[in-house]
Amino acid sequence: MSDAPVIAQKSPFPVEVEEGRNYFWCACGQSKRQPFCDGSHKDTAFSPVKYTAEKTGKVFFCGCKNTAKSPLCDGTHSKL
Repeated sequence: MSDAPVIAQKSPFPVEVEEGRNYFWCACGQSKRQPFCDGSHKDTAFSPVKYTAEKTGKVFFCGCKNTAKSPLCDGTHSKL
């Protein structure tokens, strides 16, 4: 078992979110429902990150799983 997440993609996932709704971002990179959790982290050290949308609109969820601002993209993918 690795303690590094799988890189799902080296770019963010743009997602239209709805104010007040909860989203669970995949932190392990193994989900088949990227960027969201599908339970694939079972038996890993990872847990999904809850994100509650502050307003309706587009946000950019991290795809490389290495962001310092999880669950949102901080540009880290450009250095991988």
